[in-house]
Amino acid sequence: MKITANIKEMQQIITEWSAQGKKIGFVPTMGFLHDGHQALLKKARLENDLVVLSIFVNPLQFGANEDLDSYPRDQEHDKKIAEKHGIDVIFLPDEQTMYPGPLSINLSVVRRTDVLCGRSRPGHFDGVATVLTKLFNITRPSKVYFGLKDAQQIAVVDALIEDFNFPIELIAVPTVREEDGLAKSSRNVNLLEQERSEAPYIQQALQHGREYVGNGENNSKEVIEKVRQFLERKTHGKIDYIELLSYPDLQRVETINQQVILAAAVQFQNARLIDNVIFNEYGIKTLG
Repeated sequence: MKITANIKEMQQIITEWSAQGKKIGFVPTMGFLHDGHQALLKKARLENDLVVLSIFVNPLQFGANEDLDSYPRDQEHDKKIAEKHGIDVIFLPDEQTMYPGPLSINLSVVRRTDVLCGRSRPGHFDGVATVLTKLFNITRPSKVYFGLKDAQQIAVVDALIEDFNFPIELIAVPTVREEDGLAKSSRNVNLLEQERSEAPYIQQALQHGREYVGNGENNSKEVIEKVRQFLERKTHGKIDYIELLSYPDLQRVETINQQVILAAAVQFQNARLIDNVIFNEYGIKTLG
């Protein structure tokens, strides 16, 4: 397994692989790898000749009051996980490498961002799009892998790939969960004991809403209110949002007559958790 923090070295490796006709899988992460990341690595390993894992905590996607400084990091652990899954190269740049000076060009994501996490995190997806554009150009993958836990990010990446004509196939991997249903997340370690016991109710609330649709309800406001009531009964966290939107276009719908995403974010004391479920007008899961 090769580890490099140098962009030109990474590009040279990719050039050599591409000349050999190798299919390259790419898993971009911010590190502190958990089972959800491992699912991405496992799928990438199965589907490609060579796999690149990037680990970079991207400052551009954190707001002024967000947890950039406290975001969990453990590079030695991450290297062991990568080795376990037979990853060929870890790209491990620092901030100076990725952003040696002020950017001359700013990417601005104008669709699919004024809802869900994008609404309460202005500029977040601009930062995601910027770093991914750089990473895609550095690694030139055949396929890129993301987890459906952050379904809005997948929708934005889908648009980025389409709008900028990247010759990349986007692979959405189902959310990996704890035994009690809590979505795996690097931020779960920041939950207090009571918060950890309440956190699985986020997914339960969303499934409750999906089942409500399956039983014939097609009014989005009614479904959202059912989810809200469930969360307020079961958790002490502050509800950031509960939204029901078309997917992947992320447009508001009054009547559920197509594939939709029902998503929620809950802010606990030291961790903000997100989750979602994607289903059709009959309440049948379609992704994840």
